[in-house]
Parts: sequence; C-alpha cells; structure tokens
Amino acid sequence: MPTFYKICQKKTSEGFQSIPYVIALFSAMLWLFYAIFNEDAILLITINSFAFFMEFGYIAVYLFYATKKDKLLTFKLLLFNIFGFGLICVLTLFLTQGQKRVHVLGWICMLFSLCVFVAPLFIVGKVIRTKSVEFMPFSLSFFLTLSAVMWFFYGYLKKDQFVAVPNILGFLFGIIQMLLYVIYRNPKENCGGGA
Repeated sequence: MPTFYKICQKKTSEGFQSIPYVIALFSAMLWLFYAIFNEDAILLITINSFAFFMEFGYIAVYLFYATKKDKLLTFKLLLFNIFGFGLICVLTLFLTQGQKRVHVLGWICMLFSLCVFVAPLFIVGKVIRTKSVEFMPFSLSFFLTLSAVMWFFYGYLKKDQFVAVPNILGFLFGIIQMLLYVIYRNPKENCGGGA
C-alpha cells in the first residue's frame, strides 16, 4: 500500500518521515536547473518537472496530516530547499559560465542524487531495531531502484557521468532497502519463539 494512502487512511503521518520527499524535491529542482544549461536535455526537463510536482503533492499531503513537530521539521527542510537552491543558482550564474557551469552543476546534482537514494536509509536503524518495515515502504525502495537503473543507462548512453554515476550507488542502496524489506516484512516470523 503506498505511503500516502496509509497516511490518508490513518489521518496521521506519525512514524513516517518527510526527509526522502523533501530531498527528492530539492534534487528535482537542481536537475531542472542543470538541464537548462545542458544540450539535448528534454528528457531531464520532462521527468524532473513531473517529479517536482509529485514531490510537492506528497509533501502537501504529509503536512496536512503531520504532527506539529513533524510540520516544523518539514518547514525547516523546505526553507533549506528554497535558500539552498537560490544560493546555488546565484553562485553558479555569477561565478561560472559555459561548460564550467555545467560541470559545477553536475557535481552538485550528483551529490544530491546520492542524498535522494540515501534518505530512505535513515529509517533502516528503526527497521532493524523494531524488526518491522511498517515505516519503510517497499514501493519507494523499488521505484528508486528502478529509477536508478533507467537513469544509469540514460547517463551512460548520453555519456553524462553526472547522471550515470550516482545511479550506480542508488541501485545498490535500493537493493539493500529491498533486502531489508524481505527480511523484516513478516515480524511474527522473525520474532521466533513458541507458545
């Protein structure tokens, strides 16, 4: 069951984190900015525009049902997105030009792409401690892994290392998350013990 369906059904975001979605929003913003200066990047623009609106929608639903503490954290993260993105735009526009700008933006995008893949790993400690995957949705891990594979091949075929390289690690992180899901998906079976 998708995370946001669960949140709407329970009418609370308690236990779920907004970090993966806020980081994914920031990453989509950065990739859109990178694509503006990169030749033949219509696919990057199309996919990341879609991702931007999807993440924005997810965060809106999350905020609607979030506790006061979670709302505050999410708003702080969104402020970081706004100011961080603005700072990156200003610095790259005024301090770089041409191919150097594309390379600087590429490295920044690569870093935040890795953050998108790492963000769901924040919950791994909780999964191992509680032996429950309740707050680590399989669909998120699966689609991040699938996305990593597709973007790797896109970057490889376009000879764009900034797209290809982070998706190698994204694939590995996604596999780790899915393995944890398989191990801990049935908590009763993992608890052992008899009657």
